[in-house]
Amino acid sequence: MAESPKRWKVTRPFQLECGTTLPELEIAYHTYGQLSAAGDNVVWVCHALTGNSEAADWWDGLVGVDKLFDPEHYFIVCANMLGSCYGSTGPASINPATQKPYGHDFPLVSIRDMIAAHELLRVELGIEKIQVALGGSMGGQQVLEWAVQQPLVFEHIVLLATNAQHSPWGIAFNESQRMAIYADSTLLEEGHPEAGKKGLETARSIAMLSYRSYDTYQLSQTDSEEKLDGFRASSYQRYQGLKLWQRFNVFSYLTLSRAMDSHNVGRGRGGIENALREVKANTLVIGIETDLLFPIREQEQIAKGITGAQYTMLESIYGHDGFLVEFQRIETLIRQFLFSPEAKIDASPSPSQAWNVSNVALPGSEKF
Repeated sequence: MAESPKRWKVTRPFQLECGTTLPELEIAYHTYGQLSAAGDNVVWVCHALTGNSEAADWWDGLVGVDKLFDPEHYFIVCANMLGSCYGSTGPASINPATQKPYGHDFPLVSIRDMIAAHELLRVELGIEKIQVALGGSMGGQQVLEWAVQQPLVFEHIVLLATNAQHSPWGIAFNESQRMAIYADSTLLEEGHPEAGKKGLETARSIAMLSYRSYDTYQLSQTDSEEKLDGFRASSYQRYQGLKLWQRFNVFSYLTLSRAMDSHNVGRGRGGIENALREVKANTLVIGIETDLLFPIREQEQIAKGITGAQYTMLESIYGHDGFLVEFQRIETLIRQFLFSPEAKIDASPSPSQAWNVSNVALPGSEKF
């Protein structure tokens, strides 16, 4: 059963990197477990693009009872990112000036704005040190930016399928999705019950192509040789589009995709290399061999730039979504990194972890 998030309201103005000020800020977040007396058991999870703060739901392979991050031993925090539609201030929030949802008028937010909100919550919760911060994709962008900004706060960080600067390739994917959304003539029709529906569904279909790989579709969506029409791959794309429409806000999607585009730890800091040198945390960087959206060269760049960072590559047919689907192997890698740092990290699959797409629900796009 889903657990409702906690909510914390900041009643003073919140300055955004773009220069605009939000009159107030609300942060939705989940916590699991209790903060130890010494304050030395904090795990902070940053979620990805269309995720939420209920980490024990969408990353239940890592967070939960008897999992790597067990609430019996850790105080686990996950905050819904600024601009989302799962409780934190975003386009679906009421604009105090109009008493209507911000919608398309919500201002530009950046990854750095998200970290500013996380920082406010960290202080509010009385957290001085974060023992482990981890995130994949856009969640990894947040963790990295945070570790650059606040190098003394973090003991360990784990960065999965992410980058130090969002690439022209990634921005092009995002812009293509935004073009699809804006091509929907209903988008700005106030009161329309399905405003932006077709646009968001199409955007999700485009995004799916960057989250998976050729082999994923070949193994999971192939039809019989006699098929003439009504292909599985076609219905699957429509299904994924509809699922996102049913659970996500189209204006939040626009807002967060622009925030992802803004990601560049080197902006105003003398470049990426200079910024990465600021990170003091013990760092594990995990890339996925078949990731089309965040190719492994981006994770290699991060690992080379952070002093003492460890890098490993997962062989996986799941593409970018592998950072969620391959939770068993990722759990092993993180466990080795945290508790056996002297051991060589091995990302190769065991025989029991052989890929069988037909038995996998591919949760990456179900929850993200």
